[in-house]
Amino acid sequence: MKKILILGAGKIGRMAAVMLNESGDYAVTLADANGDMLEYCAHDHAATLIKVDVTDEAALTEVATGHDAILSTCPFYLNVAIARVARAVGASYFDVTEDVETTRAIREISKGADGAFVPQCGLAPGFISIAAHDLFKRFDTVKKLRLRVGALPQNPTNRLKYNLTWSTDGLINEYLNPCEAILNGKRVEVLPLEGYERFTIDGTEYEAFNTSGGVGALCDMLEGKVDNLDYKTVRYPGHQEILKILIDDLRLGERPDMMKEIFENALPVTQQDVIVIFADAIGTRNGELCEENFIRKVHGTEIGGKNWSAIQITTSAGLCAVMDMVLTGTLPGAGYVRQEEVKLDDLLANRFGRYYEANR
Repeated sequence: MKKILILGAGKIGRMAAVMLNESGDYAVTLADANGDMLEYCAHDHAATLIKVDVTDEAALTEVATGHDAILSTCPFYLNVAIARVARAVGASYFDVTEDVETTRAIREISKGADGAFVPQCGLAPGFISIAAHDLFKRFDTVKKLRLRVGALPQNPTNRLKYNLTWSTDGLINEYLNPCEAILNGKRVEVLPLEGYERFTIDGTEYEAFNTSGGVGALCDMLEGKVDNLDYKTVRYPGHQEILKILIDDLRLGERPDMMKEIFENALPVTQQDVIVIFADAIGTRNGELCEENFIRKVHGTEIGGKNWSAIQITTSAGLCAVMDMVLTGTLPGAGYVRQEEVKLDDLLANRFGRYYEANR
């Protein structure tokens, strides 16, 4: 039985522990510096619980030794140190970070490593990159590749039409940082919160706008092969306008810590969420201009006798599925592995990836 260390006992780490435990094939250790969070996770009976400060590399190395894989669900700014520990103990490494610079640093750490290093294994980046690359491969030439993802409340009640469903640090990071895109075949940086658009799926209207990180490494792979590529976050109409007031007019973009405090004090968490996934490609096939898209709406469901939110399920499913594919030999077991190397059909057929088919 493979030994898995999950770092971070928050929403995603807890869900990943339950998923892996339910499979019966993995012995899971869940570690965090917060004893209260570990005590809360004890009710799941899904993992051995260990208290450790991940910023203490010596202590983390001691805990990590002997594990086959390390899964980080910690904030992005902790992941470089965690990746160094994974390399030192010979474990494969996986995370759900959206931060571009963190991913680049981890790619350098992975060079010559014994284990596989696979950052950005969550929903966006992660699953959306896999779906978009699958669409890309169906065309002779691609003129436009669009990636759209949103984690939304099913029943919004505030003017932002939003509830906190995942890491507040990650949310603010993607609202503030420059965004990668491809324009006229060349990689460019575009501003967050710009590129505003509206669209409708199944009678529900959404807005979308630029945010950072969600495109993953697709720009590296597809520069010069796609005319135009972009990633945008999906929200209900009205969200972006309020964000621009907060970030630009009230200058909270210069005070992310205060912005985090305001969000966590004012925006309640909800388990009643829905994940909207939309990837679209326009290009030529056999000389004909064609369009294909990939759409999913995923709701929360019951796993291990408990109800889980859609963001927990989709993010953890991507993380666990890619890890499972590496450890069972479907994906390379050493060095840096891009999400785009994962075949969509293989992921959806995986015992963890199948959760993306639920509530289709």
